[in-house]
Amino acid sequence: MSGTLEFAGRTLHRVGYGAMQLSHGRTTPSHGEAVAILRSVAELGVDHIDTAEFYGGGSVNRAIARAFPQASNSPLIATKVGARELPGATPPLIAAQSPAELREDVEANLRSLGRESLDLVYLRRLDSAPGIVASEEQRFPLSEQLAELVTLRKEGLIREIGLSHVSAEQLSEALRAGIVAVQNLYNLVNREGASVLEIARAHGIAWVPYMPLGSGFPGHQRVTELPRVVAAAKRLAVTPGQVGLAWLLAQYDRTMLIPGSLDLAHVRENLAAADVDLRTVFRSLAE
Repeated sequence: MSGTLEFAGRTLHRVGYGAMQLSHGRTTPSHGEAVAILRSVAELGVDHIDTAEFYGGGSVNRAIARAFPQASNSPLIATKVGARELPGATPPLIAAQSPAELREDVEANLRSLGRESLDLVYLRRLDSAPGIVASEEQRFPLSEQLAELVTLRKEGLIREIGLSHVSAEQLSEALRAGIVAVQNLYNLVNREGASVLEIARAHGIAWVPYMPLGSGFPGHQRVTELPRVVAAAKRLAVTPGQVGLAWLLAQYDRTMLIPGSLDLAHVRENLAAADVDLRTVFRSLAE
């Protein structure tokens, strides 16, 4: 299976980088440190970075803008709309699901990223956990939200539309809008998104599983702690994390991963997951 795929007019490595760690990790790097990390991960071969305006109140986007000031030489930047950061609140995010708010947040991403157009914008639906759940007054029909994003695409403010945290029914409804990627929870310990993956596979839509190793929210089991994953990693002389990532890559040839880390050695390890023999991974997990 190839370690690259054709996406949005580019040839991308299937393992990218999730930038949330730059604002929500165990430690928070300074602006200069974040810029250095971003430049270093790009030098390692990362050409797809996932971000959001609500990561650190736009601080992550601003670091990306400084790290890659020329859009023509930048990795593909994917961002999300549908929520906003409210400092001091618990939880710190609030829903922003109305079509008008989606437009405002696209414009905010353009400003903080220093771009005239966004490569890829995911609509993050907030219908259920994990994460915040939209109140009744923040529940809008998917059709209205997609209509606004399609208009933004026609205006040239965004190039591609993706969906995040959606059901199989919602993805089916959205197909006519030209969805190119779906970012849903999916990993070795949580396969509830399998029906969504099947629709993505049937329509050639990129599959971007978040929480690929099961971490990120309290109460979620870590893939790297599964005894069969640990045993398989030992047999293959790789890390448990690489086994978990390689398993995801093997599910579908248009899978793109966005693991995040502040440790460049860990980033190298994640990138190397694409080189693990996937047939051997499946055989080892079955033993």
